[in-house]
Amino acid sequence: MRNKKTVVLGASTKPERYAFKAITQLVEKGHSVIAIGQNKGEVAGISIYTKNIPLKNIDTITLYLNPLRQKEYYNYIIETKPRRVIFNPGTENPEFYQLLAGNGIKSEVACTLVLLATNQY
Repeated sequence: MRNKKTVVLGASTKPERYAFKAITQLVEKGHSVIAIGQNKGEVAGISIYTKNIPLKNIDTITLYLNPLRQKEYYNYIIETKPRRVIFNPGTENPEFYQLLAGNGIKSEVACTLVLLATNQY
């Protein structure tokens, strides 16, 4: 299995949140994780950044932000040039799919947790 450097955008320290579960699962499966969220904290040994940090060589950005909250990250995500952006349930955003496609970035409407559980990540 290849380590896929992943950014979890919308990270949370609340165990009931899917972003929290995704960070935990990604770490367990051996992926490098960068977490960005509204509040500082730590999940599975990963510190949560509260501001956009410079990113390089990112395979995947997995979104846990509703479409309205995504807008402020459009340029940041495009400039990061990930291979793909995963839109988890509730984050679907056709406007953003088009922007990403125009910049050569793949959009995937999927659930990170399901992809990990079925070894399709």
